[in-house]
Amino acid sequence: MRIATWNVNSVNARLETVLKWFEAAKPDVACLQEIKCVDEKFPAEAFERLGYNVAVHGQKTYNGVAMLSKTPLEDVRRGLPEPGEDEQSRYLEAVVSGPTPVRVASIYLPNGNPVATEKFGYKLAWMGRLQRHAEALLALEEPLVLTGDYNVIPEPRDAEFPANWEGDALFQPQSRDAFRTLKFLGFTDAFLEADGSPGAYTFWDYQAGAWQRNNGIRIDHALLSPQAADRLAGVSIHRDVRSWDKPSDHVPLVIELDL
Repeated sequence: MRIATWNVNSVNARLETVLKWFEAAKPDVACLQEIKCVDEKFPAEAFERLGYNVAVHGQKTYNGVAMLSKTPLEDVRRGLPEPGEDEQSRYLEAVVSGPTPVRVASIYLPNGNPVATEKFGYKLAWMGRLQRHAEALLALEEPLVLTGDYNVIPEPRDAEFPANWEGDALFQPQSRDAFRTLKFLGFTDAFLEADGSPGAYTFWDYQAGAWQRNNGIRIDHALLSPQAADRLAGVSIHRDVRSWDKPSDHVPLVIELDL
């Protein structure tokens, strides 16, 4: 099973590029972030024509996550379970059916900038909610993949120019500590486990020639429960997509599980 994650930075604005990648890569499951549309405006029919079942947790203009699967999606959850209602659509979870069912989550973690504002507090609080929910999911002892745009640079090795990010919410000690705490619940970083090559980034800003200078960062991650990590067969970052027409500033990350 090939499971992809991709922050598409507006699915409707980049639909041609997104569909081009789907037709070439043919993922079994794909988690999309920052779709920037309400559920009714998501181009479900275009993906259904490619054979995908669709689940969406959208939001007008901002945020929004989706999941596409070649097999039916069951036990769909939209949003983290606590505390109360969250107006920002950032979490979508479902069980991908098959001979070996896999629970998958599409995550669009808050950016948190500027640091000296309530946005950073929201980011850290959201990460705390994610940690508590992830701990409950681990107790199910099933293959689990938490994948998406985490908006966290885990280590200096995950940025071409780490010093450039010292004042950014993505690289703050609190953000990195929260990500480390999540991992230490018992998750495996799929990329580090299967590849770990230096300079393997998933995001390049549109500004200041970041793509041309390879001024990239690794902020899109796939965290695997022990039951999923035991089945990890490979991982790939589709870097070339960043050079296509009308690209997102992120590129797809694909993991393969031997099920």
